[in-house]
Amino acid sequence: MSLAKWHIAVLIPARDEEQLLPRCLRSVLEACRRLPHGVTSDIVIVVDRSTDSTREIAKDLIQHKGVVIETNAGSVGSSRALAAKIALRRYKGTRERCWLANTDADCEVPPDWLIRQISIAECGYAAVAGIIDVDTFAEHDASVPHLFRLTYLIHTDGTHPHVHGANLGVRADAYLESGGWSHLLTAEDHDLWRRLLRGKHRRSSTASLRVVTSGRRTGRAPQGFADALAAHDGAIG
Repeated sequence: MSLAKWHIAVLIPARDEEQLLPRCLRSVLEACRRLPHGVTSDIVIVVDRSTDSTREIAKDLIQHKGVVIETNAGSVGSSRALAAKIALRRYKGTRERCWLANTDADCEVPPDWLIRQISIAECGYAAVAGIIDVDTFAEHDASVPHLFRLTYLIHTDGTHPHVHGANLGVRADAYLESGGWSHLLTAEDHDLWRRLLRGKHRRSSTASLRVVTSGRRTGRAPQGFADALAAHDGAIG
């Protein structure tokens, strides 16, 4: 299978992520480095209302391999939408060969993360939703790791019902036809996934595509993954 002539844009919203952003960007840069000859890549980081060194760290790490944009949107959906807009403005090729790979600044992606997504795209899928795992449960009760994995459903065939903006890829033409990211404070990932379905775009949900995310109790998006994880605290394992 030839993966040549694809362009991949990695889109990352970030707010006050100076502690975890270096881990994220180093993993993304390694995933870009593993891409085969002929596949081009770009990284777009949108720094939204940060009060720490997120912007400076991002610029220092990605240098000429991408761009760092600042916004005052205060919304993860708006930040993702802006990242996609900038990425598509920077890419001059056909939208059918442009892939938008989304993750979050507190995540670490595997080295084959982008290769796997392009391989899925080559099979005719317009979008893919992967799964997440947690780096550490140190901020939670001792029962939370077991409860999380017990309730995080993976089907026997390797498919799953989860949608995470931290691990979601979409072909640019399907993204645009579906209306793109909505300017939502949370659940922007589920919203886009549903609209892709309504547009009859072929989707893949596979547990083979996995990223590691922060297990912190307080997240950046209201009612996001951090809140869902914290909901297990106090429960009986």
